[in-house]
Amino acid sequence: PSIEANTGSLGMGISKAKGIVLANRLAGVERRVFVMTGDGELQEGQFWESLSSAANRGLGEIVAIVDHNKIQSDTWVRNVSNLGDVEAKFRAFGWHVARCDGHDVAALEKTFRALDDVENLPKVIIADTVKGKGVSFMEGPAMADDELYGYHSGAPGEQQYTDGLAELMTTANGLFAELGLGDVRTESRVRNPRREPRKTDNLIAAYEQALLWQGERHRNLVVLDADLVKDCGLVGFSKRHPDRFVECGIAEQDMVSMASGMARRGALPVVHSFACFLSARPNEQIYNQCTEGTKVIYVGSLAGLIPGGPGHSHQSVRDISALRGVPNLSLLEPCMEAEVGALVDYAVNTAVDSVYLRLVSVKWPIPFGYPSHHKVEIGKGWVVRDGDDAICFGYGPWMMASGYEAVEEMEQST
Repeated sequence: PSIEANTGSLGMGISKAKGIVLANRLAGVERRVFVMTGDGELQEGQFWESLSSAANRGLGEIVAIVDHNKIQSDTWVRNVSNLGDVEAKFRAFGWHVARCDGHDVAALEKTFRALDDVENLPKVIIADTVKGKGVSFMEGPAMADDELYGYHSGAPGEQQYTDGLAELMTTANGLFAELGLGDVRTESRVRNPRREPRKTDNLIAAYEQALLWQGERHRNLVVLDADLVKDCGLVGFSKRHPDRFVECGIAEQDMVSMASGMARRGALPVVHSFACFLSARPNEQIYNQCTEGTKVIYVGSLAGLIPGGPGHSHQSVRDISALRGVPNLSLLEPCMEAEVGALVDYAVNTAVDSVYLRLVSVKWPIPFGYPSHHKVEIGKGWVVRDGDDAICFGYGPWMMASGYEAVEEMEQST
């Protein structure tokens, strides 16, 4: 009940807090507002835009807590956009700054209590933490400087889950014993049996191979990423061509405008993020680039309604509508692995203007094949299944597979 807003997709929290405080003041309500933020999130421009006016207006009700674990989604923050003296930065914006061990509850309480005496300034607590704290192989310090962090999202494997649970239980039982509480009681459940995996098409894996293939043939092809190197299928390219891979961090507008500058000087930038971030946050920057007569390829993953679990801040359901009005920009979406290579080849070698390639991230079973003779042309598709009664146009793995299976079911029932 006390959580007013989800501040995703990053950078919005302080701005929302300012609005809440100003509305509270109008209503005569005295109430503190706490904002949780990560240190990777500090790469978003809106975060820094929001600081000065909070201090200028004396919004002392705001307390921000920076989870300073030094690791963003994929890698160390210092390797992407080093924060430098983060305390000095906040003070320069007029904020009161405190710092403590984010895992020490007593230190946290002491730090919060000390803020009671600071009335007319917004406050920030730099909480130094360890990402993955409590499970040794998940903890940030266990990660090498050039290694990707593997536990920001997704589920651990069977053995990792078992090993991690054992570590947590050992720690918890030790603490319970110190307090004379006995062992931690756990409850076991039998989960549903795993379904045998069907043969599925993996569009992200196919894209990774297609990008590598094009990268070998085009020395001017440069890949830009917004802290989603694993999710966008860029690990291979980043290792094979580190001189042509630019990790821009959680800063989509900066990334797109950087690509725009590259395109002006003869490079072919390929820009990556989740479709929801890439289509909306830098929409103005994409519009600006596309009207300059240059060519940039945009690739948005996690597009469409599935898997749905990431929620409305991360799952893109409006990227087509957000980008369809941009001039000189073609929108393409493959439905299977074989079509990914064909569309990437078209985007790189045939398209004159900019292209947005939309990728569904979930592996999906495809009940039909890609015609070997098909040549990608704007305005021309290919026949998935012949019939006489109706014609249905579609795109993407889920829609095409579902339509195909629906026809199969109808035929079997007649």
